[in-house]
Amino acid sequence: MVVCGGDNALAHRLAAELRLVYGEQVTLVVPPAGRGERAQATGRARTTALIGRITAAVSRTTGNGNGPSANGDGDSNGALRTLEAVELTDDVLVDAGVPQAAALALMYDDDETNIRTALAARRLNPCLRLVIRLYNRKLGQYLEDLLDQAAAVAGLAAAASSVTVLSDADTAAPALAATAVAGTSKVVHADGLLLRAVERTPPVTGAATRRGLATLALLSSTANDPAGSEGSDRAGGDAGPVLLPDDDAVAAAPGRGALVLEAVSYSGTTPPPGFLAGRGVPLRQLFSRRLRWSVAGFAAAVLGMAIASIVTTEDTSPLHATYLTLLDLFSINDPATEGPTSRQILQLLAGLVGLLLLPILFAAVLEALGTFRTASSLRRPPRGLSGHVVLLGLGKIGTRVLARLRELDIPVVCVEADPEARGVSLARRLRVPTVIGDVTEEGVLEAAKIHRAHALLALTSADTINLEAALYARAVKPDLRVALRLYDDEFATAVYRTLRAAHPGALTRSRSVSALAAPAFAGAMMGRQILGALPVERSVLLFAVLDVAQQPRLAGRTVAGVFRPGAWRVVALERPSGLEWELDPDYELRPSDRVVLAATRQGLAELLARRPLPTSS
Repeated sequence: MVVCGGDNALAHRLAAELRLVYGEQVTLVVPPAGRGERAQATGRARTTALIGRITAAVSRTTGNGNGPSANGDGDSNGALRTLEAVELTDDVLVDAGVPQAAALALMYDDDETNIRTALAARRLNPCLRLVIRLYNRKLGQYLEDLLDQAAAVAGLAAAASSVTVLSDADTAAPALAATAVAGTSKVVHADGLLLRAVERTPPVTGAATRRGLATLALLSSTANDPAGSEGSDRAGGDAGPVLLPDDDAVAAAPGRGALVLEAVSYSGTTPPPGFLAGRGVPLRQLFSRRLRWSVAGFAAAVLGMAIASIVTTEDTSPLHATYLTLLDLFSINDPATEGPTSRQILQLLAGLVGLLLLPILFAAVLEALGTFRTASSLRRPPRGLSGHVVLLGLGKIGTRVLARLRELDIPVVCVEADPEARGVSLARRLRVPTVIGDVTEEGVLEAAKIHRAHALLALTSADTINLEAALYARAVKPDLRVALRLYDDEFATAVYRTLRAAHPGALTRSRSVSALAAPAFAGAMMGRQILGALPVERSVLLFAVLDVAQQPRLAGRTVAGVFRPGAWRVVALERPSGLEWELDPDYELRPSDRVVLAATRQGLAELLARRPLPTSS
């Protein structure tokens, strides 16, 4: 396996995932030391110093921050081969072993670099499996089709030279959005498939327990984090979360919260927005309330004069009477000098009403112009807004999370320092209130109504900004729900523990995008379709689509017999009519079946490994 990526966390975590979890031989291609990591190291050093001061302020240490994690990003002890290169030329790809490799992952932040390298790698090795990180979904689909067609023309098998385009933003966005919203289900969404999982608190003694389609995990119940409060997956004994437990384990833990697969549905792909999508303006926003009441009063006056015309004259046609009234109103009817007195009085009243109509029409034109002009600019947060989510940062991750939150109809206020950021145009199109300003400056979070917000999502690329915003927001509202995006999972764990110690009554989440996205990329490197990664506290559950014919451990066994606690579980079966989720435990899997599998990282590695895995302590 070859992993090429600018010195970023996702590339390092993917390489470690392939080596330590799947037991693969991995070559990691990175820029020369000091070329791309200085700014990142400086930022992390500042953040580390800041979190150290917070720790000292609450007179508490993190405890487990003195060593690398069991699945750490760089703790490979020389097991990974690292190759330094300024630019990915053909010679560099040859030195990395691409002509003999089984798969290549291109993890650069620049889409153009990934595409150019993918084309060069396919020339060197037509059988190479490619996993490409691209943010542009449409371009990624075109690239998949192009490279797959080229492989088909060369007569290669689809499985041997498959191309998978993934986005870390799309993989992490559902978990980040779900983290910020109380009561919102955790979701995995890919290729039209929607999985929902909900956290259930421990049931009251004697109360009936609702059952879902499957119990995915038992949540931790440590002293600091009661069931479901995000414990550590390194907690000793039975205190940590238990992934994919069997019925006996669930029954033996009545006081533990659980993550249950409760509702599953199939959703078609969302059609692309039309040219005018999101640009329409509701009538109540186009015209003010006072103007609408004025128009209603004018219409009532016209109706009243039409009825009076029918009553006082010999005109028996309501349509004709209304027509004459409108002619009088606009002063284009002949004067009723020879008509009865009632007709003359009605004509004078109609002319007076016509004079009152002129300022109403003028005001309507001005309000419509002002509203359409405002619709093309960013909205300000409404004065009475409350219970919303403050989203900090509209970069790659923030843009995807904003789209996910709006799909769930959750009110959002965005804060972004760069008016030309990637997600500003999306916020304008969705008419999401947005504050342009540096969140570290006083008054910016207040403008986003942070004191009345339900949650804060800090998703900028700078750890210091995210942490500073979270601390300031907590000072304004101590019980605020906070979720931070941080560089790596080890540091995210340290930040989480410190914030929990400082604010034990508030809900805190710290997320690493690389930790959420790396398992999906690793599964794609092994040639399997990964539907998504579902975070369970600090662990991850994967949902993958597998062909039973290619898995000797699955073929010829029942659904119940296939289930291996703590490793994998069949949750759905693919049928011609769609996916079947209510499975018969005694159903025997056939070689022609395709199944959706929920698995741990280690469990999926055992199924997909091409060689014996190293023993883990």
